[in-house]
Amino acid sequence: MIKAVVFDFDGLILDSETSVYNAIQEIFTEHSCNMPLELWQQCIGTKDFLDPFEYLEEQINKKVDRKGLRAKHHERVLSMLEGEKPLPGVEDYLEAAKELGLKIALATSSSRQWVTGHLEKLNLLSYFDCLKTADDVEHVKPDPALYLEAVKCLGVKPNEAIAFEDSANGARAAKAAGLYCVVIPNEVTKGLVFGDVDHQMESLAEVQLKELMNRF
Repeated sequence: MIKAVVFDFDGLILDSETSVYNAIQEIFTEHSCNMPLELWQQCIGTKDFLDPFEYLEEQINKKVDRKGLRAKHHERVLSMLEGEKPLPGVEDYLEAAKELGLKIALATSSSRQWVTGHLEKLNLLSYFDCLKTADDVEHVKPDPALYLEAVKCLGVKPNEAIAFEDSANGARAAKAAGLYCVVIPNEVTKGLVFGDVDHQMESLAEVQLKELMNRF
């Protein structure tokens, strides 16, 4: 019996993944270079897989102001996200989960500060019974720790929860932790191979939560 739902954040609730990649691509273009999407996709949902500015230096064969470029990238991403709304179906799923009496958690490889700030702006923070972020674990996705901590926090067993993910790293983490996993790719992650997930759809608006739960 499903008792809980656990959401990823970036690219699943808010399409920050597209903004993050586009902002990186802008910086690379300014240096007459390119960040291949295929390489960037391997970074999504995890942390410290690739330093884009180290990669930039390797491609152009000279040093760059990494600190300055990181700050520029961060500001550009925030600018791109200004006024962005939750992805289709997100609010409906959160509301439906509450009405169905499900417990709700968030499991993300991002920092708590990043997540809570955006959830507050989106007026979604109050929906969550538990937040597990990179600040709470030693290893982020694809390690299962975030999902194991999330279900522990909610007081449910892994097989009593459905994880919603947009990345291959996130999906691997959810399945390794023993949760059901539903994948909703975004503009940056579509085309990835997600492996042994339980269901995949184009958006959360495609199927109502109650109908989806009946499949499990």
